[in-house]
Amino acid sequence: MPRTLGRYFDPDGTTYDIPTYPLRCAPDGLATRTQLRVKGLRPGGQEVAAQLMWRYPRGIAVAYLYRLDLAKPVRPMTPARWRAHEAMMRRRRTCPACGRDAGYVIRTSMGACERCIRRTEQRAA
Repeated sequence: MPRTLGRYFDPDGTTYDIPTYPLRCAPDGLATRTQLRVKGLRPGGQEVAAQLMWRYPRGIAVAYLYRLDLAKPVRPMTPARWRAHEAMMRRRRTCPACGRDAGYVIRTSMGACERCIRRTEQRAA
């Protein structure tokens, strides 16, 4: 194994049970989900072909790779899918405290829109 590729170079899958490559060293013909999406493709039910591994400040990160030749085109958004998406996003934008559409997705950690949180903070002060 070439020393320059590091410990995440395992093209045979002997160490990690799946072919593994360091970041930016994957062979041609493999792509992550994000890279597939940019090309208008999706994995389409295929198994993971390999993985990328790299260190980052909080540990080790992994990204799965899929074969480009087995990828399928992304399904188009139909009017029904758009309606379902809009309904889902509307619910995420609606404040449970005041029932108002906040105009942005309300973080679950906050539990309410900024306006309701400010109002609660002002009452507590």
